[in-house]
Amino acid sequence: MRSRLLVLLAIWLLGSCSSKEPLYQEQGYVFGTLVEVSIYGAPEAEAKQAASAVMQEFQRLHTMLHAWQPSELSDLNAAIAKGESVAVSDEMVAILKDATLISRQSHGMFNPAIGGLVGLWGFHADEFKPVQPEEKDIAKWVAANPQMSDLSVVRGRVESKNPAVQIDLGGYAKGYALDRAAALLRKRGIRNALINIGGNVMALGKHGDRPWRVGIQHPRKSGALASLELRDGEAIGTSGDYQRYFMLGEVRYCHLINPHTGYPMQAVQAVTVLTHGARAGVLSDADSKPLFMSGVKGWRNAAALMDLDSAMLVDEQGRLHVTAALQKRLELTDKNSPVEVE
Repeated sequence: MRSRLLVLLAIWLLGSCSSKEPLYQEQGYVFGTLVEVSIYGAPEAEAKQAASAVMQEFQRLHTMLHAWQPSELSDLNAAIAKGESVAVSDEMVAILKDATLISRQSHGMFNPAIGGLVGLWGFHADEFKPVQPEEKDIAKWVAANPQMSDLSVVRGRVESKNPAVQIDLGGYAKGYALDRAAALLRKRGIRNALINIGGNVMALGKHGDRPWRVGIQHPRKSGALASLELRDGEAIGTSGDYQRYFMLGEVRYCHLINPHTGYPMQAVQAVTVLTHGARAGVLSDADSKPLFMSGVKGWRNAAALMDLDSAMLVDEQGRLHVTAALQKRLELTDKNSPVEVE
């Protein structure tokens, strides 16, 4: 799985760099994927220290927010399952409140409370076994209807009236880490950088005299489906069915589970969103999920709910459905790709 993730990153920096360019890059493996920090124009020693600080922050967040290994989040889930309240950090309180707001905005299509369903499908593991859960077990979780709104946070303690709530921040943590990394770099005086966490990417400044250009991974082929330039403070994120999945016969089951049905979403290969602003990282991660879950017929309504004007969906036939705002920014690798501007 690790080697496949290293190859199938959703988005990556395009173009080679001359050895004379003042570009410092550092890579690591966190959040179950390859992460990379590219810093342009800073003295090497400063760039190295800044990149190291970012990598340490990534590891801290990975340890804090892991859903199935010992972590602050797993301790919270264990307490909820027992019907107990538990003290959490101020940072965790802020994360839970923010994730709850996004869930409410999406009408529950972004729902980190369904960690139990994610685990039931076998995605709380580094390797996935091709086994479909029993229908009755899936139905039980759907009937329990765990929601972020079931959480109660009072004076730093969290509990839930619904013991089925199990928090999985896999659709939030990478974006949150992007925002944290950007803040760390800016605090250290780094003005030009590209931060890549397994396909969620944020740009600071420029790559010399030009914007950072990134590519969007083709969900069924090696190489890029399209590319675009990222402006200062923008982030881009892709949710796809091609990294965390297993096959049963001819059927693909991915980790993106529809909270209303209890089954992995199908008929969509990938969704990409472009975000900006103070929470661009978080939104690049979380906002793609409601669009993915809503499918071809509902993705534009979901985009409106999430206040997104720049988004793209790749359907099961490989057709591209793109908003007009994003279509103006995209450069398609295959000029003959079927595209519908919606």
